[in-house]
Amino acid sequence: MQSRRQSGGKEADQQEWIPTTDLGVLVKLNKVTMEDIARFSLRIKEPGIVDHLFKGKLKDEVLKIKSVQKQTKAGQRTRMKAVVVVGDGEGYVGLGKKAAKEAAVAIKGALEQAKMNLRPVKLGYWGASYGSPHTVPCKSTGRSGSVLLRLIPAPKGSSIVAAPVVKKICSFAGIKDIFTKSNGQTCTTENFAKATINALDNASNFFSPDMWECTSTDLNPLVVNANFLLEYKKKLLKK
Repeated sequence: MQSRRQSGGKEADQQEWIPTTDLGVLVKLNKVTMEDIARFSLRIKEPGIVDHLFKGKLKDEVLKIKSVQKQTKAGQRTRMKAVVVVGDGEGYVGLGKKAAKEAAVAIKGALEQAKMNLRPVKLGYWGASYGSPHTVPCKSTGRSGSVLLRLIPAPKGSSIVAAPVVKKICSFAGIKDIFTKSNGQTCTTENFAKATINALDNASNFFSPDMWECTSTDLNPLVVNANFLLEYKKKLLKK
């Protein structure tokens, strides 16, 4: 695994982000937060949304970079494939992959895809619920290809007992204590990482009894700001 610097540097600061989607416009005008995006399952279609919301708090790391080949009429075509994970260490994590002719282009594309795949991870407790959440709320299983991963809540002080790939993803998600059990071809980094994300998603779908009662009646931000977006587009057309 190759370490990388925190997302967002001098290059990102020099280039002003111009949103190209309705959600991007609302985010840049501070009308939508990351909690709203996760709550209403809004799709992120541009990485600038994540950069604007987290403002350099995201960390990224290359989990795997390898060469892949494809047989064509002209012969074998070799490309580089990268798998990148991003997270803020406080409950958000994303995974991306990209293949390109050059390694740098593949890493950049995988990083952008990981930002657009950013998702919330629900944290919980083992035993008494005091202090800050430190583990997954329940046991969960994730699968990708032949890899089967089991996440088990652990008491405080246990740390992350897992393989390096799972350990990195869990730490980026903000998990401090967890036990894991895996089966299958775990040497396939991409499937191992996908199984980890799948297991975290399944754990986040668990709703405890105190969350059964629905008290919110808020509408989708895109619906609430529909008239504003229409006027905003008209102003852009006039320019």
